[in-house]
Amino acid sequence: MTLPIIFEPAPRRGLSVSALPQPGYARPADLVYGASAEAAVAAGDGLPLAGGPIAFRSLDLIRRDVDAVRLQTVPVADLDPDILPSGLLDRLTVPRDPVWSTDGPAIMGIVNVTPDSFSDGGRFASRDAAIAQGRRLAEEGARILDIGGESTRPGAAEVSIDQEIDRVVPVIEVLAGEGHCVSVDTRKAPVMRAALDAGASIVNDVSALTHDPDAPALLAARNCPVILMHMRGEPGTMQADPRYECAPLEVYDELHARLAAAEAAGIARERLVVDPGFGFAKTAIHNIQVTAWLALLHGMGRPVLFGGSRKSSIAVLSRGEPADDRLPGSLALALAGADLGAQTVRVHDAAETAQAFALRRAILQEC
Repeated sequence: MTLPIIFEPAPRRGLSVSALPQPGYARPADLVYGASAEAAVAAGDGLPLAGGPIAFRSLDLIRRDVDAVRLQTVPVADLDPDILPSGLLDRLTVPRDPVWSTDGPAIMGIVNVTPDSFSDGGRFASRDAAIAQGRRLAEEGARILDIGGESTRPGAAEVSIDQEIDRVVPVIEVLAGEGHCVSVDTRKAPVMRAALDAGASIVNDVSALTHDPDAPALLAARNCPVILMHMRGEPGTMQADPRYECAPLEVYDELHARLAAAEAAGIARERLVVDPGFGFAKTAIHNIQVTAWLALLHGMGRPVLFGGSRKSSIAVLSRGEPADDRLPGSLALALAGADLGAQTVRVHDAAETAQAFALRRAILQEC
């Protein structure tokens, strides 16, 4: 962050609202899990994060000024609703749709039907290989299968609409026909339409509906969840020189604006999911900052999807490992997302992630 963070004393209960600068953001803090979360909520010392099973016992009230980010930490027991943005506590605590989470994050398995994916080098570019990979991911614990026919790695070239449809539709038809929950990873309205007609039930748009002007109207007419991911620019140029003064707050602002635009286009808020876009128009440090502040996104009141699997930032912050050797870092990011309340994690390695989550659940049940 280029803006310094200044920690200020917490506001006192009963202090006149007019004497307080209103916080622009609120980040759940002092998170607790398992029996500790249940006890905190029962005692009135905590509130359920997105309906649980995590609880937060404090709230970081954040203001962004020209010269600094100013942060005040207030225990839940001392919160005065009058100093909070309208409806904030409801948005932080309302349960999310169970398709995204039950007792922990749902796993979304990645199926790249592309010859130039950064993560798997085109191993699933054929129809049969992609179908087999989708089945394998589902068996290993993926609740959602995310099918993509265009690489959006840094520097990737755009694929024609017809080619993208030819890649994803045959795979979606089979996997959806077998009863799997299928998401289509695309920025293009014609591909969205073809995928939904083929049985996909979720649209995952890395451009947050900015790439294709026909996408918002199409999705307003379809009753499916829509994932809005944060990205600046286009995949071909997004990593040229990404700059932020405070990456977590700017990502929040830009995602909040895309939520509002989607609602204005007629897409019901209840169908929208937010994704901070790990690896998209961000340096490794930006990605880590956004991850560390992931709980901030719960203030939008929508499910949070988090995807750091095999991303190059793992190598940058480690020893330069190729994509196939980034499983440990991918698991570390998935677990961090889970601990910060993400409802869904998007991964290449479903079995390993499911195993890590199983151990996490067992440990937290004893807390």
